[in-house]
Amino acid sequence: MEFFNTLITGTGSYIPTVSISNSEFTRQTFFEKDKSRIDSPGDVVVEKFRDITGIAERKWVTSDQTNSDIASIAGRAAIKDAGIDPESIDHIIVAHNFGDVLSGTIQSDLLPCLAARVKNKLGINNPSCVAYDIIFGCPGWIQGMIQADSFIRSGLASRCLVIGSETLSRVVDKYDRDTMIFSDGAGAAIIEGVRSDRKQGLLSSATVSNTREEAYYLYHGQSNAPDSVPEIRYIKMHGRKIYEYSISRVPQAMKTALDKSGIPIEQVKKILLHQANEKMDHAIAQRFFRLYGLRPDIPEYMPMNIHELGNSSVATVPTLYDMILKGELKNHSISEGDILIFASVGAGMHINAIVYRQ
Repeated sequence: MEFFNTLITGTGSYIPTVSISNSEFTRQTFFEKDKSRIDSPGDVVVEKFRDITGIAERKWVTSDQTNSDIASIAGRAAIKDAGIDPESIDHIIVAHNFGDVLSGTIQSDLLPCLAARVKNKLGINNPSCVAYDIIFGCPGWIQGMIQADSFIRSGLASRCLVIGSETLSRVVDKYDRDTMIFSDGAGAAIIEGVRSDRKQGLLSSATVSNTREEAYYLYHGQSNAPDSVPEIRYIKMHGRKIYEYSISRVPQAMKTALDKSGIPIEQVKKILLHQANEKMDHAIAQRFFRLYGLRPDIPEYMPMNIHELGNSSVATVPTLYDMILKGELKNHSISEGDILIFASVGAGMHINAIVYRQ
């Protein structure tokens, strides 16, 4: 029997070169959203932050780099890894949230869209290669993969380049403790239709959008600093609400995707979760397995790179996947036939999950 599969045939990523350790925040003055000063010593604030998030350092781009620059680097690496002619790509889908933001500014630049810039930087001439962006919060790259799968299965495309890229260091409020969470990075994958004698690749997916009060759990707001300019706004979030929402809603979305695939839970080898918060991610994974009456050793199933890379939004899942495939993440590997679950949650609030057979 012959199967038509949508497979990831190449991956690439870009990890920025500037490392910002937690110690660099110990002398920073932080304020609450109500403008009151946080009087706890800097080392206490930083230590509590690490205990909760697991983040020890993060990567930021250099002053001369933009989001579309690093997206192009990751995309070029995926093209090379797949061994394809870039002119054969039908769709370039770039997931992000803030566009290009120049160093020293806070303004998002989305004209033209990042995908058009990436296509330009990659030197692709084919006018039938459609380049467009997807703004879907942190789950953007996974949603781009779901869209690419749909295009391929419908016959509207045969090969797509899906990139998740972000430079959150350009849109953070340095007077807000949440600044320590965010980072920069880019990850990419080539996904294409392939016929083979076994069922593999993207098997099933699930997507959820909760947009009542949840719509504004992440938002744009003015700086926490008392003397800040109200018209200048930065990325803000209601951390506790996001945590509670995520641990209660993400496990069920993952279960929905897995149940649709027909794959038993015992065959799942790895869960590649959006790298947002170590404690939150562990809680999500634990609750997911409990839906099946299981209590496995979570670290064995859930690789993490948040400790050194921080939360790079749409880039966390594809960079994590690429690092594992390239043997760059200790104690984790992916072999042919392994069942993987990709899942993410973020601004919107959106949740999505993919079940994938390597």
